[in-house]
Formats: sequence, C-alpha cells, structure tokens
Amino acid sequence: MIDVKEIMSVLPHRFPFLLVDRVVEVEPNKRAVGIKNVTINEPFFQGHFPGEPIMPGVLLVEAMAQVAGILAFKSGTTGKSTYFLSIEKVKFRKPVTPGDQLR
Repeated sequence: MIDVKEIMSVLPHRFPFLLVDRVVEVEPNKRAVGIKNVTINEPFFQGHFPGEPIMPGVLLVEAMAQVAGILAFKSGTTGKSTYFLSIEKVKFRKPVTPGDQLR
C-alpha cells in the first residue's frame, strides 16, 4: 500500500488538488488502484451544487490521472515529465457525493 506521504513525495499536487488518499494495488506497467474518500469538507462542494453536492466530473478524471502518475513512477518512469493529453468516450456511472469512496 502507498500512503499519502509517499504519494506526496511522487506527485506535485497538494490540498485541495491532491485527489488520492492511498494506492492499494500497483502492477508496474499494467495497472494501479487508488482510493479517495470523498467528504462534505471538499472545497468544491460549496459551489457544485449548493444543497445537492456532486463531485465535478473533471475532478474524477483528475483523480484517475493522479493514480496514473503513481503507476508511471512505480513503473520506472522517473526523471521524465509525464502529461495526460487527452481522453475520449468518458462515461460517469453515477454522481459522486459526500460519503462515497472512489476506487
């Protein structure tokens, strides 16, 4: 398991844009599974949407990209800048609300 301290040693992101709490599985060059516990204290819930808080889809994509950054690091991609350039055919299965856990 990779905890938030190790994540912060790899990724440049910090609160409020660090969107991974821990990584529970890594298969270098193949896959990684990250966890984000979504709480009502997330700053984006204040405006998205008042009275009906929903995590913005773009932040769901960002969370996945951050886990991909950890995967790249654990796969030996060090000393290189890695960028997420495009995404196609994204579908969100359900709204993400306070209390949900992203995996």
